[in-house]
Amino acid sequence: MNTLDEVIESTKELPEELQTEVRDFARFLRENRIPRPRRKLRQDWAGGLREFRDKYTSLELQKKALERRGD
Repeated sequence: MNTLDEVIESTKELPEELQTEVRDFARFLRENRIPRPRRKLRQDWAGGLREFRDKYTSLELQKKALERRGD
């Protein structure tokens, strides 16, 4: 008997609410332990602040960004 068969048999012996917990835990493991394919880094934002180059320093822009985020 392999591991999957053992889990299935053990789960069948549990009450329904515990079977639900087993299912939820399996989903949790699948979502958090299996690496997701990496997406390509988007750079369509490059140059988006060009218009502010002469108006603000990079430090001022950083401070404004932190203020907007609430940090």
